[in-house]
Amino acid sequence: MSSKPRDLPQISIITPSYNQGRFLRRTIESVLSQTYPHIEYVVIDGGSTDESVEILKSYGDRFPWVSERDRGQTDAINKGFARTHGEIQAYLNSDDVLLPDAVGKVVDYFLRHPQCDMLYGEAHYIDKEDRVIGKYHTADYSFDGLMKTCFVCQPAAFWRTRMAEKVGPFDDRLQYAMDYDYWIRIDRAGGHIEHLHDVLACSRLYAETKTMSARKQIHEEILRVCTERAGFVSVNWFYGLWRVLCRERSDGWPRHLRWLPGAERKMARLHHWWWHRHPFARVSKAGGNPV
Repeated sequence: MSSKPRDLPQISIITPSYNQGRFLRRTIESVLSQTYPHIEYVVIDGGSTDESVEILKSYGDRFPWVSERDRGQTDAINKGFARTHGEIQAYLNSDDVLLPDAVGKVVDYFLRHPQCDMLYGEAHYIDKEDRVIGKYHTADYSFDGLMKTCFVCQPAAFWRTRMAEKVGPFDDRLQYAMDYDYWIRIDRAGGHIEHLHDVLACSRLYAETKTMSARKQIHEEILRVCTERAGFVSVNWFYGLWRVLCRERSDGWPRHLRWLPGAERKMARLHHWWWHRHPFARVSKAGGNPV
């Protein structure tokens, strides 16, 4: 670890990875090529069986890494942060990338805004070939807004270690919404969250991603997160869940509702009422199906 001036903080970035060899090098290079020099980078690989380990070995001692079986992405993130010592934290999944000056912009903002505990920027969606295919919908921060939709793009989010020490590790019960859960926990712990209007990262979107392949499970997990952390769930999340059940699923009875005008939204509102009227209808922490 190189020495640095006292007034320049070190930032710790974790990459959790499993069998993402086709994208892993692009992710690593996006961190190593940052214009800001004081970065502590750690890769936690879950025992990949593809070319990932060979890619990691090719970097020699440029950053520490480990490849061993773990309990999933959230466990890998927590293992990584347990090894770091930076004053600012972030994690970058092994198919996403940072823009070259992202960390420099983030550090500059934190230095100029000492009250800020968490910062998130803008982000693009990219495809398998790194082509920009859209823009992640972000918005200026409010808790009410966050409860309606997750406008914080995870690879473009950074937070101070002082806040991480206050809220604790990521919830390893969660497989999909661990980032959304973390943003809510930071807010509920009194964290000051701000929005930077600069593009910082690219989130890769393709059929095999968890975001695309497990949309029903993601929404179900979000219902649990909002209930547990905030005590309520916005009707927007029920609209999203029933959109998935009615329009995107090829199994289950809700798919037949797609042919009935207005049925999807009526079921979402009924589900929302039922969820808050009857606690036993909520999905338990252990999992389950809310419908």
